[in-house]
Amino acid sequence: MKANSIRSFAIGLLIATSMCGAAYFLSPKKVKSEPTVEKLTEAEMKSKLAANGYKILTEEEWNEQLAANEKAEEPKEEEKEEGKEEESETVVYRTILTVSSGMTSIDVGEALQKANIIDSAIGFFKEVENKGLANGLRPGTYEVDSEMTVDEIISTVFK
Repeated sequence: MKANSIRSFAIGLLIATSMCGAAYFLSPKKVKSEPTVEKLTEAEMKSKLAANGYKILTEEEWNEQLAANEKAEEPKEEEKEEGKEEESETVVYRTILTVSSGMTSIDVGEALQKANIIDSAIGFFKEVENKGLANGLRPGTYEVDSEMTVDEIISTVFK
């Protein structure tokens, strides 16, 4: 290609870009249209909400319902005493632990923690390590519960 033809091509690109830019920047600005919102009366709003399954209450009705609910939730004296007894009860978690060959004491600790038998899998692992029983894991199925101590669980599952 000759220098004159390249120069002419470049000038053509410059003119085309200038015209597109001028058309873009000098054109009238687009007006944003606001969506029209239907103005409903209070009665129309209530009827539409009621048709969709909503219940409409005045503030006074709402406060009356809240007061009635609070009054219904207050336990009687006998129920309060029973509630104290219920709070002292403890929940006991029981699980069937299946130990397969290849499992480690960390795996057993994690399974026991997921079943809410022990609080910490790492604490269980450290206790097993302290007793020197890490290689003494016996494959099998064991029933354990959260009332058992860590030592009882270790003596059940390890040799």
